[in-house]
Amino acid sequence: MARTCEITGKGAIRGNKVSHSNHRTKRVFSPNLQTKKFFVPEENKEITLRVSAEGIRHINKNGVYASIKKAREKGYTTK
Repeated sequence: MARTCEITGKGAIRGNKVSHSNHRTKRVFSPNLQTKKFFVPEENKEITLRVSAEGIRHINKNGVYASIKKAREKGYTTK
């Protein structure tokens, strides 16, 4: 499974690890992903999503059904 949020679409990005001597090596910055279960009353079922911390905040603010609907329109969620 890819390291992407199913609500916001956030994924891993690449950058440099910089040492004290300013030597640079490539590294990966991973998003803060959590596997969480949400109950969707409109569909009357429980779904499991792999969401970032920002995605959880979106769900808390806008509601789970509205967030999933917007993510489906953008193509982030496949469920």
